[in-house]
Amino acid sequence: MIKRTTLAVALPVAGLLDVAPCMAQATEPAHVADSGDTAWLLAAAALVLLAALPGIAIVYSARLRAGNALSVRFQALAIAAVVTLTWTIVGYTLAFGDVSGGWIGAGNAWMLIQLGVLRPGTAIPESAFVLFQLAVATLAPVLMTGAWAERARFGWVLLFCGLWSLMVGAPIAHWMWGGGWLASSVGTLDWSGGLAVFVAAGVSSLVVALMMGRRLVTPESRNRSPAALVGGALLWIGGLGLCGGWALAASDSAAAAAINAHVAMAAALLTGLGARRLIGNHGETTATPSTFILAGLAAIASGAGYVSPGAALVLGVLGSLIALQGLALLRRLRIDDALGVFASAGLSGAAGALLIGVFQSPELGGTGYAHGYTMVSQVFAQAVGLGVVSLWSAVVSAIAALMASVLFPMRMSENAERIGLDASTHGIHSAS
Repeated sequence: MIKRTTLAVALPVAGLLDVAPCMAQATEPAHVADSGDTAWLLAAAALVLLAALPGIAIVYSARLRAGNALSVRFQALAIAAVVTLTWTIVGYTLAFGDVSGGWIGAGNAWMLIQLGVLRPGTAIPESAFVLFQLAVATLAPVLMTGAWAERARFGWVLLFCGLWSLMVGAPIAHWMWGGGWLASSVGTLDWSGGLAVFVAAGVSSLVVALMMGRRLVTPESRNRSPAALVGGALLWIGGLGLCGGWALAASDSAAAAAINAHVAMAAALLTGLGARRLIGNHGETTATPSTFILAGLAAIASGAGYVSPGAALVLGVLGSLIALQGLALLRRLRIDDALGVFASAGLSGAAGALLIGVFQSPELGGTGYAHGYTMVSQVFAQAVGLGVVSLWSAVVSAIAALMASVLFPMRMSENAERIGLDASTHGIHSAS
């Protein structure tokens, strides 16, 4: 069972508690960072980047036509650079600057100036916290590359992702983790990004896929490259850093959250493989082992620090089955979310976020509810958070996509799409 320290560490980050007894040492006047906590957070940041850059990029590139395989790797690397710079300049302070009305952070940390010796409420230097947030901020835009694969213009992708990180990612991060209104006033919980990363990326992916339209050329078969399995394994490892890192300490809370992530991804993988074996593909070519791993991570991300390993297992199973149904729905509606980001990340993340209110119950091994909350009120708080994040992501993503298209058309030309983006955009005429 996850110890109560999990709740005590997480709630100050979400803005639900002003003082946590187990963090007393971090809030004492002695401004000395804990070296173990700092080392763990730095390692967690590296693991999250491992999930995004080699992990997701390899998974996606292995599942596309040969003439487009390298284009998503280029996009992932360039997106990481763009998001890093936008968050360094203003994104971090919008998300985690001093609270300003609960809607957006204050401008005290623009260009990363005036960083504290310690992040308030923790025993880690704010510089380590910043690095972890830069890594987390990169994950959602890289995930979204799977929605517009094989047809998006490179310049549009970079500009859109830069705008998205500031207009969608940073505000939601503030509402959930930076002392903003969803966590502090509504009571919505999101341990490691089920809402702020996976639902936001999934909904935005659906919107962009609808705006961009279907591809001119779709492969008759995919997923034959063994590299996709390597990418899935890297995503799995990185998921442990994402969930464990949000404890912001090398503690029982970090270990418990990492165990939950591990269990959920294992359950999702086996469930997905078993379901695919039983029902057959029926033309569904986007459900792969990496799809199920991502679905399991998305399903547990919101509740990793609040639920028991048994609940994590259930969430992993549900996340995988929901992803399969979501992929089938996209196919029936002829929505060309090329690699199923909405189904595997968005829908699975939404289910996991809602079910926190159930599995957080102490009777089910969870950490228990905050003062004044019950199972019903927590489920309601999660539903409000899901609705707000989904609506904001959909509307603002559409605005950002249109803004970016003023300078760069969203799609490549018909001839460039048929040739493949590797050659038409990057001058590479053979995939490696």
